[in-house]
Amino acid sequence: VGRGGVVAVAGRSGAGTTALLSGVAGIVRPGGGQTLVGGRAVDGLEGAVAAGVALIPQGNGLAAMLTAHENVLLPLLARGVPAGEAPGQAAAALDAGGLGEVHTHRVEELSGGQQQRVAVARALAVHSPVLLADEPTSELDHVNREVVLRLLRDRALAGAAVLMATHDPEAAAAADRVVHLDDGVLTSP
Repeated sequence: VGRGGVVAVAGRSGAGTTALLSGVAGIVRPGGGQTLVGGRAVDGLEGAVAAGVALIPQGNGLAAMLTAHENVLLPLLARGVPAGEAPGQAAAALDAGGLGEVHTHRVEELSGGQQQRVAVARALAVHSPVLLADEPTSELDHVNREVVLRLLRDRALAGAAVLMATHDPEAAAAADRVVHLDDGVLTSP
């Protein structure tokens, strides 16, 4: 996946799309070979963060005891964004996803679609050069699917490499290229 591009990885359930993204994100180690991001070997989560990888996980991965704003804010602070700038960046990311009204809502107070968009905002806020999105449109209606796909495209236009695992044919169609995964083997149509 090159900078400025969006590649969709499609495959039936159990084909390994989540495992692929988890490997690139440094969450799991490959059974053989190595994962390279920007020419740099990724060996674990710390290596992926150092390589500039951000992940929108399947199932959102939000901290339930935090507000939407806090869920976006904490990764910014963890990545060294100055405390005076991080709240504004978090708010802007939420607003870009159409979530201006839920900044102070705890995760449990949000719908599934709102939770998914908070997860998207959290990953986008850090402006990583590599963005992994695991089923980013799975909980969304048509309007919000389009919002999320536009946000992913905007990150690519800003120079990021975007790799999206999806079962959603409309989301796959929005990518520059679609590859298929079947039992852990990538194929192109």
